[in-house]
Amino acid sequence: MKIVADTNIPFLKGVLEPFAEVAYYPGHEITSESVKDADALIVRSVTKCDAGLLEGSSVKFIATATIGFDHIDAGYCAQKGIQWASSPGCNSGSVMQYVAAALSYLSEKYRFNYKDRTIGVVGVGNVGSKVARVAEVLGMHVLLNDPPRERKEGKGDFVSLEEIRSKSDIISFHVPLNKEGEDKTYHLFNENFLKAIKQDIIIINTSRGGVIETGALKKGLKEKTIKAAVVDVWENEPDIDLELLKLVDIGTPHIAGYSADGKAMGTAMSVKAISRYFNLGLENWFPGNIPAPPNEHIEINCEDLSGQEVLNRAIRATYDILRDGRVLRNAPEAFEKHRAEYPVRREFAAHKITLINDEKNTGKLLEQLGFIIN
Repeated sequence: MKIVADTNIPFLKGVLEPFAEVAYYPGHEITSESVKDADALIVRSVTKCDAGLLEGSSVKFIATATIGFDHIDAGYCAQKGIQWASSPGCNSGSVMQYVAAALSYLSEKYRFNYKDRTIGVVGVGNVGSKVARVAEVLGMHVLLNDPPRERKEGKGDFVSLEEIRSKSDIISFHVPLNKEGEDKTYHLFNENFLKAIKQDIIIINTSRGGVIETGALKKGLKEKTIKAAVVDVWENEPDIDLELLKLVDIGTPHIAGYSADGKAMGTAMSVKAISRYFNLGLENWFPGNIPAPPNEHIEINCEDLSGQEVLNRAIRATYDILRDGRVLRNAPEAFEKHRAEYPVRREFAAHKITLINDEKNTGKLLEQLGFIIN
């Protein structure tokens, strides 16, 4: 058996070699020639799995170590009998940490209290649910919009997109990229959306670049309708709009889900999917060599700090989101290099926190975020 895998998928090398010949290539260099005699592929979103890649090959199964799967031509695969699996929710904790770090920075730059702000979460799947949860823990009022879930589960706590636009101080997008149909999300944020939002709103996009129309976002930022924007995903990646990069508060190279924990989970889900299809017996495999964070133990003296300040310090101690923003601004042409060489980032649960003088009992909130409290 032969497996072709993206060389930038971490923790993978050596796992499948006892069962197959494994050939590793950078994602952009996986070609029709390299997969011609392959039985399976393990890819990321940079590899387009369509007729151009797969026609005439022996590929039977594709695993993508990503939550998104718009790089897989599902119709073509169904026609050719090629099965595939994505890794839903693998990076949800990582994106939650990213959004929390963004909110931490923005709350201090623009001097607002979480309890005075309403956040609209558009798309309440694996990722959006965790973002909504962290916003609740921080004390924000949360509005949820997810038409597919609402149709399936009933009205419940869901609100319309119109209510999200008219009432939210912050809107965070967590939807898949659908280019057509009832749940079309391509250019969901456009000029009509822009006209309906509150003044001085904050926009966060960690879903897909095509969900936001670049021109509309730039217009909102230039005209000050939008106070701030945090953009991790861009139209036309890796050739991103440099004018937009200058306008946003934080712009990063599609790494919101790139924590070591999220990467490990994505790899594990891909290995398990391959194992189930080919009956390899690896259904319980998980990486055992995830690096520890450089600051595994965090100590915060809470004296003279508000609860929000303690939360912000804890969040930013685990992740310097501004560092990722500086890296992209300094070398936007190296977009893919930044992703391939992304440094180790561990999620909240990999950190132990000692709070001194925690008279406000903020430790309970940090535990709800996933931290280990000493």
